[in-house]
Amino acid sequence: MDRVNKIIHNSRYQKLIAELNILEKDRQFCTHSMEHFLDTARIMYITSLENNLKISKDVIYACALLHDIGRVTEYKQGKPHNEASAEIANEILKVSDYSDKEINDITKAILFHRAKDCDNILGKLLYKADKQSRLCFCCEAESECYWDKEKKNFDIIL
Repeated sequence: MDRVNKIIHNSRYQKLIAELNILEKDRQFCTHSMEHFLDTARIMYITSLENNLKISKDVIYACALLHDIGRVTEYKQGKPHNEASAEIANEILKVSDYSDKEINDITKAILFHRAKDCDNILGKLLYKADKQSRLCFCCEAESECYWDKEKKNFDIIL
């Protein structure tokens, strides 16, 4: 997990996490915090193990840690966060010892993590885990949330 630790200790990543926490301080809906990133990673990893997908833990965690980091750009400049996240991930992964293939796979998954029908297995894992990490069934703001009912997580999925 040395490469994952390079991501979380990356100065740009830390700056963006801190900025995201400030930008979402008063957000009533789900936030894009380290807790969300790690919940998403753990769900992805468990699902990968259960389905014998043989995806590296480092790749899964990198994907989850970086998938929403572009929210800062979205809030400040209006650029879709999946696009901004993929660009930022590309830069951070290069200095975190990920191979070109891994970077391509991770950034593609991040870029398409909002699409239910992604053709990339890592993207499919990310899409599902991102949704499953949300606790809509016990959220006080659920009735005001802009997510479609079909995206909301009303059950614990085993």
